[in-house]
Amino acid sequence: MADDSKGNGGETHQRAGSGARLTTNFGVPVSDNQNSLKAGSKGPTLLEDFVLREKIFHFDHERIPERIVHARGSAAHGYFECTDPIPELSRAALFAEKGKKTPVFTRFSTVAGGAGSVDTPRDVRGFAVKFYTEDGNWDLVGNNIPVFFIQDAMKFPDLVHSVKMEADRGYPQAASAHDTFWDFVSLMPETLHTVIWAMSDRAIPRSLRMMDGFGVHTFRLINDEGRSTFVKFHWKPRLGVQSLVWDESAKLQGADNDYHRRDLFEAIDAGDYPEWDLAIQVISDELAEELPYSVLDATKIVPEEKAPLRVIGRMVLDRNPDNFFAETEQAAFLPSNIVPGIDFTNDPLLQGRLFSYLDTQKSRLGTTNFHQIPINAPKCPFANMQRDGMMQVMVPKGRANYEPNSLDEAGEEAGPRETGDQFATYKDNAQLGNDGSEKLRVRDETFADHYSQPRLFWNSQTDNERAHIAGAFVFELSKVELEHVRARVLSLLQNIAPELGERVAKGLGMDLPEPATPAREPVDLGSSDALSIQKNWNDTLEGRKVAILFAEGSDKGMIDGLKSDIEGKGGSVMLVAPRVGEMELKGGKLAADGQLAGSPSPLFDAVAMVLMPDHVEKLKKDAAACAWVSDAFAHLKAIGHCPGSKALLEHCNIPSGEGVVPNDEFVEAASKRYWDREESLRDLP
Repeated sequence: MADDSKGNGGETHQRAGSGARLTTNFGVPVSDNQNSLKAGSKGPTLLEDFVLREKIFHFDHERIPERIVHARGSAAHGYFECTDPIPELSRAALFAEKGKKTPVFTRFSTVAGGAGSVDTPRDVRGFAVKFYTEDGNWDLVGNNIPVFFIQDAMKFPDLVHSVKMEADRGYPQAASAHDTFWDFVSLMPETLHTVIWAMSDRAIPRSLRMMDGFGVHTFRLINDEGRSTFVKFHWKPRLGVQSLVWDESAKLQGADNDYHRRDLFEAIDAGDYPEWDLAIQVISDELAEELPYSVLDATKIVPEEKAPLRVIGRMVLDRNPDNFFAETEQAAFLPSNIVPGIDFTNDPLLQGRLFSYLDTQKSRLGTTNFHQIPINAPKCPFANMQRDGMMQVMVPKGRANYEPNSLDEAGEEAGPRETGDQFATYKDNAQLGNDGSEKLRVRDETFADHYSQPRLFWNSQTDNERAHIAGAFVFELSKVELEHVRARVLSLLQNIAPELGERVAKGLGMDLPEPATPAREPVDLGSSDALSIQKNWNDTLEGRKVAILFAEGSDKGMIDGLKSDIEGKGGSVMLVAPRVGEMELKGGKLAADGQLAGSPSPLFDAVAMVLMPDHVEKLKKDAAACAWVSDAFAHLKAIGHCPGSKALLEHCNIPSGEGVVPNDEFVEAASKRYWDREESLRDLP
């Protein structure tokens, strides 16, 4: 019999599967994996037990340092398909031909929390895509918010130190609601644009499948003639942007710490592949000149009304990782990974990131050879004169490890050579300063306007969204112990909108201080409907999860009908009951997918009930059942009921009305959120 445990041609081969022989990492068969080698049954363990030493050695080192930021992540494989080629703008091969597909690996993440934190805190979300192109890897490393807190990379360590857990006490974890972050914000008005986005519902997404992605920075596209065009990259989810409400987000942290990770994995596993359109904002030199701010300022957007989005492709995520550690955890994204046809700008935040990310990967993955890890390796040929280093797994051949060399003249392998027709840095980016002659520690004066764009964002929201923003500021600042920090933030908020400052001050019970003096007078940028989630809400059941609550004796025909109608509209259904074992129903037997107390309504987008009156009487005494319907109502979701289950709603003081409907009207109602309901439920700022 052939021994398939042996590698071929120097390739690494690992046996797996039922019946495979257990060996050490070097292929030595292990006869006993239960007991260490001892000097007698009661004697000490022997140092010569190489099986034990290898096993413990590997265990001791199987956790690598987590990312300093974006530590908690989820990822998936997929592909990018070009739908509208742009050769007139870029020579990048992945944008050259309609229908051309490029493999991708995409990772989503929270920012502030550690790898062991939770999925649904209020936080910016990372959105990083690795394209395995024929010309090398391109990493588009961004967020679900189009701007960043700071303008210059010099301030990045200060920002991260301020938002991470406080140095003397080691908490809070995964939260910005504490003194040090808001102290930093109050002293750095440039943070305000991202802060107001972070206080909006954008920072509590319903699903990773239902959030935007942005490249954040302005990049350059370079065509075959060497002409440059400014560009910003946008990912737009096909399911639409959807968010949670704050109370729902907080309760999900208890109901399911892995809510977003589970949602993404299960959707792909079920064949409901998430999709995003990739759109570009093309910013002409003329537009860049006329804007009252710099397109190189990462704290600013260019409104879509000024530079419309052009969809050039789509991304489909269709395969979950085979191993979380090998792929998701070891994936190394670098903004410095670009391909011919794409280039950098002089954005001072981007310039710092080009150094920082490469340096970080050596610390995390332990070797300069991290590019050889399969998830990071390009899928096109690569060759250079770099050799050796820790964990080198390639075996370069030949005498030459330097360039130039003339070994080819002696008939020997000379190695790879540079080619002048491939990637070349755009000439303006090689300049040292504004005129190519000065090196200065300065910022362009247009960077000093820190209020116009947060005001644009505020003006673009619905009344309900503004209440959420004001409420988020009140919540966060209520956790700040230093009164002078709260007062200083209030002085900044007034420059965004006097109304915002007044509402937050009232919510905190504080007197309103004098407005801060702006470094540069704000300008009126109007409003942009594209910045509002609720104005662009996608009323659909596609990609949404609906729960049906039933119990002993419920009508199976009604349950089956509801389930069929929901799934016919693209939704998924989870059956919930007081217990998970099979039960006798009217019309047959049925087992639940989840138990009532363990499947609270924050896990779902809408809920329906099919219950008999006698079981409703039991559920009235069940705190979990009362919370199930009360939370669904408080979180502005549709609730479907049958005649028997309506008594549970009455017991919980939930009135009939918009979104609380009989089951025969439920499927249509379930695609919406009922924002108008909120005013009667909460004292909104």
